[in-house]
Amino acid sequence: MTRPAISRAVVASKNADKIKEMETLLVDGQVVREVVSGLDWPDVIEDAPTLEGNALLKARAVARATGLAAIADDTGLEVDALDGSPGVHTARFAGPHATYRSNVAALLSALEGVEERTARFRTVVVAILEDGCEVLAEGVLDGEITTAPSGSGGFGYDPVFAVGERTLAEMDEEEKNRISHRARAIEALADTLRSR
Repeated sequence: MTRPAISRAVVASKNADKIKEMETLLVDGQVVREVVSGLDWPDVIEDAPTLEGNALLKARAVARATGLAAIADDTGLEVDALDGSPGVHTARFAGPHATYRSNVAALLSALEGVEERTARFRTVVVAILEDGCEVLAEGVLDGEITTAPSGSGGFGYDPVFAVGERTLAEMDEEEKNRISHRARAIEALADTLRSR
């Protein structure tokens, strides 16, 4: 059994769905022995122009506020027909008070009548270690945007992001966690941490 690279860390997010998914990936992937929950910190304004920049903003702020190692990710959905949008604006594609549902509706509306629907999820994950060292890794999942939502699992854009014949929302949690952009980023993070 591989020893986890980080003994205790906090996931730098206030999105319960993301925290749950990342905790599973981090612990199962032997990156972190214990994910510390129940802590609070001031909201972080994600105003960097890149996924890397936003992940660093969150991880640095949470590490400072908690005194623990912090792991943050920022994920962008990059749709080829929309010149890579929504990208860094993925979580707020439908506006500042966007919900999962309104974001999906805005995306489907933007792609109405478009045949070429290839896209990718790109996740950048950052770990700020207890010694202040910053480690970055990336994961990408290629797929395409469906014309209507399908499936009840996952969150965010999962009901309209298809890999092969099924959307991420049609996969069970274990299957999604084997192939997802976030899983690939955390696997790359684990490899980098172990090679230090």
